[in-house]
Amino acid sequence: MLLPGTGNSASMDTKIPAEKFGKCQCETHHSKSILYQILNKEHGSETKWHQQHGSPHCSTRSKGCPCLDRRRVVLRTPETTCRRASEVLLKTSTFIRNLPSFYHMPWEDQFVLIQQNWVPLFVLGMAQEGVDFDLREIPAISLLKKILLNQSSTATNELGGSSAGASLAEVQKMKNLLRKFWDLDINAKEYAYLKGIILFNSECHVLKCLPYVQSLQQEAQKALMEFISTMFHGNLSRFASILQLITSLRDIDADAIEELFFRPILGEATLNVLLIETLYINPGWL
Repeated sequence: MLLPGTGNSASMDTKIPAEKFGKCQCETHHSKSILYQILNKEHGSETKWHQQHGSPHCSTRSKGCPCLDRRRVVLRTPETTCRRASEVLLKTSTFIRNLPSFYHMPWEDQFVLIQQNWVPLFVLGMAQEGVDFDLREIPAISLLKKILLNQSSTATNELGGSSAGASLAEVQKMKNLLRKFWDLDINAKEYAYLKGIILFNSECHVLKCLPYVQSLQQEAQKALMEFISTMFHGNLSRFASILQLITSLRDIDADAIEELFFRPILGEATLNVLLIETLYINPGWL
């Protein structure tokens, strides 16, 4: 089943209605279905136990449909999209490598900043390069099939159930955010300032040279504000809108990025380690 890309057109909606892939199971009432009650007997017992004995701080989510979180997707054209995603990652690494202010910091601080900020930097690069992509949903193994094949939930996951692909909810969040960047029609200078604001993240309080990082972020923010004020005749509402998008960038899930764009390339390796090695952030090399 295919999911359409966002595109740059305002007429295209990235929200995927549930009915396009079949009615959401959460909205279907099965109270009179004997088969449903038999198949969900074990699940119902687990739910009842959690309701009686579970911690109040670990309660089930009360908002939103859990079906969206359980649905997994992969790229429709992985060869093309993975290649473009790798190019974005390479450009992001090159941007960081060409910043003398970054390499003036202790290697521990460089390590923390890369770990904390590679995801928003990557998604920002995807927006700048205009990388759109289509998705294909992975069919879920039915509960009836699991019981007939005598498969437990753990065994199903090992066979490529919920562990395969990326969360549709997380990918949809990313696609919606990309569209917002494209709607603002951000130019190259604005993207450069945004990368500086994101990389020099003053919220990383464990940094050894935190005041230095704070000054670099403030410098980038000031440069962006002055540029927008000059180019857009003092319209600072654009500045506020762009800063709000930075906050949303930090909500993108790193696992979803790795699974969707880099798992076919990396295999079992982690992108975090690859980035650190690519940027030569190692105490033995400095």
